[in-house]
Amino acid sequence: MDASLHILKEAGARLDIEEIQIGEQVYSSGHTSGIEPSAWDSLRRTKVFYKAPITTPQGGGFKSLNVTIRKTLGLYANIRPCASYHPFVETKHPVMDVVIVRENEEDTYAGIEHQQTREVTQCLKLISRPGCEKICRFGFEYAKANGRSKVSCFTKDNIMKLTDGLFHKVFDEVAADYPDIENEHWIVDIGAAKLADTPEKFDVIIMPNLYGDILSDVAAQITGSVGLAGSANIGDGFAMFEAIHGSAPRRAGQNLANPTGLLHGGIQMLVYLGQQDIAERIHNAWLKTIEDGIHTYDIYTDSHSKEKVGTKEFAEAVVARLGQEPETLTVKRYPREAAGLGEIKPSPRTNEKKELVGVDVFIDDPTCTPEELGKKLEEVSSDGIKIKMITNRGVKVWPGGFPETFCTDHWRCRFISDAAEKDSPVTHKQIIGLLNRCEEAGLDFIKTEHLCMFDGERGYSLGQGE
Repeated sequence: MDASLHILKEAGARLDIEEIQIGEQVYSSGHTSGIEPSAWDSLRRTKVFYKAPITTPQGGGFKSLNVTIRKTLGLYANIRPCASYHPFVETKHPVMDVVIVRENEEDTYAGIEHQQTREVTQCLKLISRPGCEKICRFGFEYAKANGRSKVSCFTKDNIMKLTDGLFHKVFDEVAADYPDIENEHWIVDIGAAKLADTPEKFDVIIMPNLYGDILSDVAAQITGSVGLAGSANIGDGFAMFEAIHGSAPRRAGQNLANPTGLLHGGIQMLVYLGQQDIAERIHNAWLKTIEDGIHTYDIYTDSHSKEKVGTKEFAEAVVARLGQEPETLTVKRYPREAAGLGEIKPSPRTNEKKELVGVDVFIDDPTCTPEELGKKLEEVSSDGIKIKMITNRGVKVWPGGFPETFCTDHWRCRFISDAAEKDSPVTHKQIIGLLNRCEEAGLDFIKTEHLCMFDGERGYSLGQGE
């Protein structure tokens, strides 16, 4: 951070810096969030946060400060540019120039987890329509403002048809508003393979939170080093800028670490603040430094480097080249439209008709066979609601299951109306009555999920044979 701030100041960045303490020392003082209340006051006042890598203690209920800040301040868009610097930094992908736009608040990163039985834990994957629309629209606006020609989307909607399916659906809806920008969708597994193999085929990639986190690190690493990439976290009125990588306590205080990732985060911050002139001045000086072979240990090679330097010396080398531009690498220019991108609002909420048509009751039972459990559930089926099927880890095991299927102690039991009409409504009172009968029968139910229809469309995944 000291090295990066030194470069920003010497380049003439128009900044009034207010320092706050976060991370390990704050955790140690008893704040499990890693940030003191007074620091929140500073963030609310300044609205822009330039954050050094920090260490989150393992175990003990400590929260990730990154996740806390992103979600508390609504920093929904994570922008991670990943470019190669061939031939001065070794890479197998010499023409790579990809920007990953990652949704930053939802998905499994909601951190809602439970141990439900002795053998099974769960993590909830939450995807919202407003969250999808904001990140997709941001991605297209970013492409438009920065002269990018194509936007790709990665999801796994062939498996997760509701959650990832919603993300893909909203991406297609938003893409229709930008006819001048090419768009495409990839299933994330083959998309990840193509990204690792031929990244030059991609331009801007929009992804849900988990995929974006993983693949932005992959993309940064194949440019030559994950230590070269900066990261911007943008919300409506607040922004945080950092290195893409986490902390490295083993390297702290040794004048070894490459400040480039954090410096590139600072360059993104200057663009956000409308100081594109200073951002270009720093970025081009950094490119010239790389061209001149002045490298830190992580990217130093005998074939491409001329001098191995420490953190401070690298910063001084960049400062010495302020006002210069690269001769081989492409000179960096930041469009004036790239600042801020403005506030992006999702569409007004819809008013779909919602009907309750059944319930999945999850039961903890380590002793029953599927047949035994099915018989018990048939006995509690009454009052207009009946058991339809049982699954274990998503595989149907009753009725008509296979004896070869391995089962844990965690059973999903689907109940629907016993009316002749398909998808007939049920009531909350019927579900409460069902749970009362389960309790009286000694069945340990651990959670329920309501099965609903929205304007006649199922809002739940179907089981085998449904």
